Amino acid sequence: MNIGVFGGSGFVGNYIVNELLDSNYTVTVLVRKESESKLSNSSKCNIVYGDIKNEKAIREVVEKSDAIIYNIGIIREFPSQNITFDNLHYKGAKLVIDIAKDCNIERFVLMSANGVVPNGTGYQKTKYKAENYLKANIRDWTIIRPSLVFGNPLNCIEFCSQLKSDMLSLPFPAPSFFKGLNIFNAGKFKMSPVHVKDVSKVFVECIANNHSFKKIYHLGGESFTWNEIVKIISSSYGRQKLMIPAPSIGVYFAALLLDRFKWFPISRDQITMLLEGNECNSNDIFSRYKIKPILFNKENLSYLNDK
Repeated sequence: MNIGVFGGSGFVGNYIVNELLDSNYTVTVLVRKESESKLSNSSKCNIVYGDIKNEKAIREVVEKSDAIIYNIGIIREFPSQNITFDNLHYKGAKLVIDIAKDCNIERFVLMSANGVVPNGTGYQKTKYKAENYLKANIRDWTIIRPSLVFGNPLNCIEFCSQLKSDMLSLPFPAPSFFKGLNIFNAGKFKMSPVHVKDVSKVFVECIANNHSFKKIYHLGGESFTWNEIVKIISSSYGRQKLMIPAPSIGVYFAALLLDRFKWFPISRDQITMLLEGNECNSNDIFSRYKIKPILFNKENLSYLNDK
């Protein structure tokens, strides 16, 4: 069975491709020429060069495939470089879905995100639009909505290593964000970190399993507060990070001025979604696919020692 993968050279994408290969699938990946080196198992894949606007290249991938995985996504947009949520989360997915439908592809797995809503941030809205378009046009769809995904980044962008680099390695206390005026709420919002290997296993296990057809899977592990997450990450590389309450309004207005620059560590969308929290329970899904979840602890974050 040949699986067409869009977004195979990123963090989660590399793990999905490797899991597909380990499960004896044939894999065809759309890759931009300058990104081939980011695909860790490129020699074992069928490579089609092009970007997500290249209809001819997309069709070449789809025509070789029995099922499609769409995993293209960004956590920040830079409109001046034409890198936007709408282009990559929605328009790119729509084009692939349209071509898949034209080629009579009935199996399609979409990477979305836990907490997407129709009237949220730009990130959330475009993911939600892609979900609805998929459900309206492909028969056997599955939508995967993970919470915070962690694991060795393989030279890509990953939450924990990025947080260490952008905030925790700086020579001042880490921010414990809070909304409003109640300082006692600082850092109490929760997330459910899930390991990238567990996410990739669900992607691959669900491809041929009809239980997953027309289903939305929320993927997450044990829930932790922001403060707990920062402490666990810091402890993984032998540090104890002091934290201070940080009102979100100040960070938001700083981002309003500066989040168009890549060096600024957080965007308006990110601070908004962070404070909403991001929890879910996936015990039933992991049980169905016989996956023993990898825990979010300092041992499983040991890769941060090298970052």
